Amino acid sequence: MAVQITFGFAPRAKLRLSEIEDIITKHRIIVPCPARQTLINWIEEGFLEGRLIGTLGWVVYEDSFIRWVKSLEEEAVAA
Repeated sequence: MAVQITFGFAPRAKLRLSEIEDIITKHRIIVPCPARQTLINWIEEGFLEGRLIGTLGWVVYEDSFIRWVKSLEEEAVAA
């Protein structure tokens, strides 16, 4: 029997920074994949929404990452 949890809100999906690196590399979004420190800087500067969570490390909100990838595509089409 599965346990059902009701949060009372919709939690935002979060991806660890290593997952972001894997996705960027696998889908060749930017080649080569930016350095980890660059990705962290992008979070701190607001290009990506995320945060540092204790021992878990840096996470990026999935919806923020998707918006960022879409914005890269829109800029490429507009150029």
